[in-house]
Amino acid sequence: MLASLPSERVCRVAGPMMDDQEEGVYRALDGLRIRYERHEHPPVFTVDEAARHWAGIDAAHCKNLFLRNKKGTIHYLVILEHTKQADLRQLAARLGDDRLSFASSERLMAHLGLTAGSVSPFGLINDRDKRVQVAIDLNLKDVPRIAFHPNVNTATIVLGGADFQRFLAWCGNPVRWIGF
Repeated sequence: MLASLPSERVCRVAGPMMDDQEEGVYRALDGLRIRYERHEHPPVFTVDEAARHWAGIDAAHCKNLFLRNKKGTIHYLVILEHTKQADLRQLAARLGDDRLSFASSERLMAHLGLTAGSVSPFGLINDRDKRVQVAIDLNLKDVPRIAFHPNVNTATIVLGGADFQRFLAWCGNPVRWIGF
């Protein structure tokens, strides 16, 4: 674990302000003994909106895309540095799939249990059948700290890069590291 993260988990108060989705993330991280920092902010729906609240948060910040193949038979969670753009044609070729497009909000809810604006790798907790495939920006593989929404768009949590990889392994979904 990284010395730069606090020795204690950030204190959380469960109650009406704490969403069940968010609490499930903390239960999983606590169960894995993964340390994290929690930063609250107003609801954000885009990377541009979120970037206004990242000042002072020393971590790699990410963009998370929920995609589907042409037939709608395969779903992908794509995680890349927030400053990068995903070329969906090139990504489809690298994944060995046909055309990719953004999945509907209904598919997002059905597969990751999330709503638009809250897409995060922590949604994999809700993918009990491990059907969503994960494609991650290769540049994120060795970052010391990484930040994501905890399945709600009113907070950002930071954890160690190695702990994030341990979380992904625990989830059990297929993961591929890809250069963007």
